[in-house]
Amino acid sequence: MSLPKDFLWGGATAAHQFEGGYLEDGKGLCSGDVVTSGDGRNGIQRRVTYTLPDGEYGSQFVFPYQDLPQDTKLSCHEDEFYPTHEASDFYHHYKEDIALMAEMGFKCYRMSINWARILPHGDDEIPNEKGLEFYDRVFDECLKYHIEPVVTLLHFETPVSLINRYGAWIDRRCVDAFVKYCEFVMKRYQHKVKYWMTFNEINNMEILPLYAGGLLKNDDQSKATATYHQFIASAKVVKMAHEINPEMKVGMMIAYTAAYALTCHPRDELKLMKDNQIRHFYCDVQCRGHYPQYKLKEYQRNGIHLPVLEGDQQILKEGTVDYIGLSYYSSSCVSGDEKQETTSGNMTTSIINPYLKTSEWGWLVDPVGLRIALNQLYERYELPLFIVENGLGAIDHMENGQIHDTYRIEYLKEHIYEMKKAIEEDGVDLMGYTPWGCIDVISAGTGEMRKRYGFVYVDKDDSGNGTMKRYKKDSFYWYQKVIQSNGEEI
Repeated sequence: MSLPKDFLWGGATAAHQFEGGYLEDGKGLCSGDVVTSGDGRNGIQRRVTYTLPDGEYGSQFVFPYQDLPQDTKLSCHEDEFYPTHEASDFYHHYKEDIALMAEMGFKCYRMSINWARILPHGDDEIPNEKGLEFYDRVFDECLKYHIEPVVTLLHFETPVSLINRYGAWIDRRCVDAFVKYCEFVMKRYQHKVKYWMTFNEINNMEILPLYAGGLLKNDDQSKATATYHQFIASAKVVKMAHEINPEMKVGMMIAYTAAYALTCHPRDELKLMKDNQIRHFYCDVQCRGHYPQYKLKEYQRNGIHLPVLEGDQQILKEGTVDYIGLSYYSSSCVSGDEKQETTSGNMTTSIINPYLKTSEWGWLVDPVGLRIALNQLYERYELPLFIVENGLGAIDHMENGQIHDTYRIEYLKEHIYEMKKAIEEDGVDLMGYTPWGCIDVISAGTGEMRKRYGFVYVDKDDSGNGTMKRYKKDSFYWYQKVIQSNGEEI
């Protein structure tokens, strides 16, 4: 057997990490705009900046962070460096970048629309026409090369105005604002975009509430409330999309790992069971249309109350997703023994698995785990899957305009091999594969440029210096052959 002829090969980026064009053409501030760089692990640690009630500026580490001081407002400070303000400058290089994607043979391009570029305050009555026109140009350029846009509606880009006025997703008004924004873009692009996803890595509300939901609080009640509102918003958007154009497909998106118990000790297996409940909770609600009992019992034990309104159960039931998008970078290992040695990478922590290697950034590299993950999700939900992020963050060295990234090729080759097994041997229904950061982007986890993922090198360093010139890496030509052969040559 071989992969389906309509398999969607491509690549993935996010607006705040790739687009640049900070506040250009009427764009408003988004949560990604107020996160800066500073000294810390790997030379960079992310900090969110804000204004105190007395007008002074402050900052706090994002990973992890405590509640920000009361009555603060997210803002930018002229003396700080914000790597996302220019990012890779796709805003001014989109024609060149999409041409490079076409040269590789992309069938699709997963990207995000920056909500604040369309509605600068998040809930404006009239959308920003220049923002809409920018994405018109991007989609038209993609379609010129027969590249299907795959659009994430919220990828860590909550408008700052909604955060400062309402506390973002803690407030039900954010649901209405999001649905309004989605209605504007879905009606505008209904004949240009077929594939949509509502929230990027929605389960990152557990560990990254500022990114996932624009939260300035880190307590369990706030996160549960914000998550509930995102579920309601997603369900409303799914139903609305089908009414606007029945041909449109709307998926959810989750950060997913295969997880293993360190030993067969019942204590470790119980830990794995609980870990898998956390992992699947977000899919359970968005794919099945209701809260699972294990989560309701957890909330009951911890005194957490959901802001349920009349009709919400019907909204969740009627707004289940068409497919599941997932990011997969590594697996994890769990144990009931808290004294076990751990490793941290990609904003998560895991017990060290003695059978796996780790990357430069502490990830447990596990290609077989991708096959396991795909089988777990497909068996549980029986919905089409879409790998919308996978890749290796690594330091690339350019010599005479060439980048020999054999390590990236090996990582991707091994994961594609296991992906094919999941399809061909296990019968998983997989729509496509879009490796992360297909053209180098700013790392969301560290704010670095040197932590590169792409097939195309962008001449820019961690301090924002560089020509922005694009260079094809060895992986560019390798991936081109993979796509040309529909995965037969890896």
